[in-house]
Amino acid sequence: MSDNKLNQVVVYGLGAMGRPMARNLHKNGLLVGIKNRTEGKTKAMQNELDLPEFESDAALFQAADTVLTCVSADQDLLDVVAGFIDHLKPGAAVIDCSTVSPKTARTLADDLASRGISFMDAPVSGGVEGAKKGTLSVMVGAERADYKRASEIFAAIGSQITHVGKVGQGQATKAVNQVMVAGVAQAVCGALAFAEHCNLDMKKAIEVLSAGAAGNWFLDNRGHTMVKDEFNVGFKLQLLHKDLKICQEAIKDLNADMDLVNQSITDYAQLMDRGHGDEDISALIRLRRESFNNTES
Repeated sequence: MSDNKLNQVVVYGLGAMGRPMARNLHKNGLLVGIKNRTEGKTKAMQNELDLPEFESDAALFQAADTVLTCVSADQDLLDVVAGFIDHLKPGAAVIDCSTVSPKTARTLADDLASRGISFMDAPVSGGVEGAKKGTLSVMVGAERADYKRASEIFAAIGSQITHVGKVGQGQATKAVNQVMVAGVAQAVCGALAFAEHCNLDMKKAIEVLSAGAAGNWFLDNRGHTMVKDEFNVGFKLQLLHKDLKICQEAIKDLNADMDLVNQSITDYAQLMDRGHGDEDISALIRLRRESFNNTES
């Protein structure tokens, strides 16, 4: 395993998180190219960042020592890695910032290791805002030597970078994170629906609640938007639903059960059935309001 720093990155996956991460890598002189399954997004970003066009995928991936993936689900990740695995040079690395199951991370690590390529699962938290600012919290599962080689890449995308253990432990940490996110969303959305039905001045209520023991990131960043019925601001609820299914599976593997996770999966599935899947997770307040007023739909 080479000790050389990793500093030539291809970003694969130009969604809401991948695009700003690519911009921050470019700003730090680490981006050599980009790829997305939708060609239009690739072209637009190549023009924006004045990136070179490669004659083939093989040329693109061979120019890199690292591929940073950021896709939506386990099968997506398996598919995209299968598409470029033959093009990577031995000694290269794949850093995955998607949220997938720990099992998928370990499977990919084994497949890549057989070709002399290292794998790091590095899921992130901090939302689109954190991705844009380069202040994501990054939970890295990797061999320590690989983690150290990738230090410049991680520094470009995040401000809280933590090596949490071996491959798979990054995704396990992210699963714990998503359980907390779901719990906070349940508490805040329920509490603010309660506050609305007490006829409180919501602006003042959110300010005073944020300043005390109930204060949290979700209340600060989503409180004012959700009471105005603005749900286009952040993390899509259908993605949290997908993440919570991963959490549910991991909990089941430990012969345990968690009501919070099960209830949140049910709630978000209900919102998706109503056509709200692309809305921010704070749209949960729609259901919590109904607890106080059964005439609303």
